[in-house]
Amino acid sequence: PAAFESQMTWLVRNGYQVIRLSDLTGFLAGSKALPRRSVMLTFDDGYESVHRHAFPVLRKLGLPATVFVYTDFLGGGDALTWAQLQEMQASGLVDVQSHSKSHRNLIERLPGETDERYRANIDTEMRVPRDTLERRLPPLKVRHIAYPFGDANEQVLDSAVRSGFELGATVIPGGNAFYAQPLMLR
Repeated sequence: PAAFESQMTWLVRNGYQVIRLSDLTGFLAGSKALPRRSVMLTFDDGYESVHRHAFPVLRKLGLPATVFVYTDFLGGGDALTWAQLQEMQASGLVDVQSHSKSHRNLIERLPGETDERYRANIDTEMRVPRDTLERRLPPLKVRHIAYPFGDANEQVLDSAVRSGFELGATVIPGGNAFYAQPLMLR
């Protein structure tokens, strides 16, 4: 926690502009410029430690962030609770978005999974968390996904489009120029 606060303070003191993930949509569409030295803060999975350690720092420094959660994980063990998600979302600093339903690797087929079943399962991994998060955290609109393990293939991308996702995050290193593919962000 102390290292995280130190890193966030360093960003602020050194002129970095922490932007919202939604700001990237306009940039990639060519309708919005980004500030010089723009960075985004994202947290994957939905561990309770985001609320306990990161959220107070974000609040103290006024930094926006996106928390990507997989809905099967929420509310149990060391996961965020719905009340914590509501509190962070209500702050105006934290945007809650999808990390799938179960966190399965979306490009790997389950044993014996047919093409038809695979497509249906991927659609469920996209649709269920979007619907659940929007129902439990109004007025949230879920339009962004971080692919579990950072992996996506054509079927995953097609399902993301059908589910209304505008941005998709991978773990491929690098920056995102104005011509970046919105559903395959680095």
